[in-house]
Amino acid sequence: MTTTTETKTARAARKPRGPKSAPTKSEAATTAPTPAAKVGKLETLIGLLRQPGGVTIEALTAVTGWQAHSVRGAISGAIKKKQGLTVLSEKTDAGRVYRIPAEAGE
Repeated sequence: MTTTTETKTARAARKPRGPKSAPTKSEAATTAPTPAAKVGKLETLIGLLRQPGGVTIEALTAVTGWQAHSVRGAISGAIKKKQGLTVLSEKTDAGRVYRIPAEAGE
């Protein structure tokens, strides 16, 4: 008669334990290569804000596909607070224009 302990021991002897082995050449070939650095929407916003004339909210919403309040939130939170960049806002005849001054953040 076998006990439960003997059965577990026998099973443990059959199952290899430890770290998994490295992927084989065929497995490594099937994985997709890592794409080059993709420019995200925040980087696009920063690039547009760095233009000498600045950019309007309407232009930023057209480029990103975001709503105006989301663009303003990204400017305030991600660009100003998290990245520490200075963003100037000016009221012009064309509407409110946002820009990052040339000396800021370089």
